[in-house]
Amino acid sequence: MATMTMIQALRSAMDVMLGRDDNVVIYGQDVGYFGGVFRCTEGLQAKYGSSRVFDAPISEGGIVGAAIGMAAYGLRPVVEVQFADYFYPASDQIVSEAARLRYRSAGDFTAPITIRMPCGGGIYGGQTHSQSPEALFTHVCGLRTVMPSNPYDAKGLLIASIECDDPVIFLEPKRLYNGPFDGHHDKPVVPWAAHPSSEVPEEHYKVPLDSAAVFRRGADVTVLTYGTMVFVSEAAARDSGIDAEIIDLRSLWPLDLPTIVASVKKTGRCVVVHEATRSSGFGAELTALVQEHCFYHLEAPIERVTGWDTPYPHALEWDYFPGPARVAAALRKVLEP
Repeated sequence: MATMTMIQALRSAMDVMLGRDDNVVIYGQDVGYFGGVFRCTEGLQAKYGSSRVFDAPISEGGIVGAAIGMAAYGLRPVVEVQFADYFYPASDQIVSEAARLRYRSAGDFTAPITIRMPCGGGIYGGQTHSQSPEALFTHVCGLRTVMPSNPYDAKGLLIASIECDDPVIFLEPKRLYNGPFDGHHDKPVVPWAAHPSSEVPEEHYKVPLDSAAVFRRGADVTVLTYGTMVFVSEAAARDSGIDAEIIDLRSLWPLDLPTIVASVKKTGRCVVVHEATRSSGFGAELTALVQEHCFYHLEAPIERVTGWDTPYPHALEWDYFPGPARVAAALRKVLEP
């Protein structure tokens, strides 16, 4: 089995789907000849030609709008918005058109489009290259929202997204592109080759879009998280010595609620962790769901560890980033007598 970075796994997923289905097309800003700003599409245009993998103008609304038209006529476009921070000009196309097409046509048309977006911080990208806008998408009926945390899931989820008849927002934590990151930014970078999740089959396989994974089993407290924060939470559990069960949501919406409920009922305690801002973040929805479904099993109030309600600061990157120390403090708090 091949060892891949997340970049290589995503490229492999697109390569597999371009080879299997002539209706799959890939385009966006610099994704053709250049291979994308993070090189996720490197070599695909040379292999499949400029009619299957091509560049688009710097117009996110145009990119997504064209994809919706293509999808309505039978194609399966995979488009890249260069950074998640740039999706806002395409908001109307995503929310009013792609997400509503199946409903407004009574099922006559669907929008099988996948919108890939690098997201999150930890790379000194500042306020316009570090946002985590996942909650804005989970609020919209008709959209699926996905965020993998490792190469194996990244490939399986991307293939499942491309084959799905619904529009999928596919968020890629760019700090994880080349290796797992546990939040200890002052330590050497760990490559994916040293992690078991880097073992990725070269052939076609799928990870179900509405499934969470028990990333780490534990008995003391449940941590609900996704993306980069999966590894930060693992570091917090290790550093604190607390036996935390970490649930990697993978699919933010639709949500794998049974896995969440089973874990929280087992541990009786819950900490929610995400990098996005706190107010109206996806953690608020998770907290409400746990409260609704697990109230009589909770031994302590639910804790949230998130980014701050500010733009992502460039000079104070690690004061904003929810690191292992903040997560460990929340773990200890829910275990207080």
